[in-house]
Amino acid sequence: MSDFTEDLDDLETAEDFLRFFHVTYDQRVVNVNRLHILQRFHDYLSADSGMEGLDGEGMSTRYRIHLERAYLDFVTSSAIAEKTFKVHKEEARKMADRFVPLDSLLGSPVA
Repeated sequence: MSDFTEDLDDLETAEDFLRFFHVTYDQRVVNVNRLHILQRFHDYLSADSGMEGLDGEGMSTRYRIHLERAYLDFVTSSAIAEKTFKVHKEEARKMADRFVPLDSLLGSPVA
């Protein structure tokens, strides 16, 4: 196991990851979105096919980029809008199913 992966094993909280990778963060954003940030971080890492063969420094850089991107997703958005977890995806679908166009509420325009 490399030093990088050993260091990762010691990280437990979202704040641990953010501090370790030197990502500047607002505690209020993390308090509301910690699980969503970590899930999105995981999703970005899983989708990154270019990680094989990187040394510890290369891996660390790539992890930092993905973590910062995951954090920033929730600075200007919400968990429901980002649909991080299945429950949010289902809620967004339900909301779309309940959409009623304004025209249908007002009736046909009078000519």
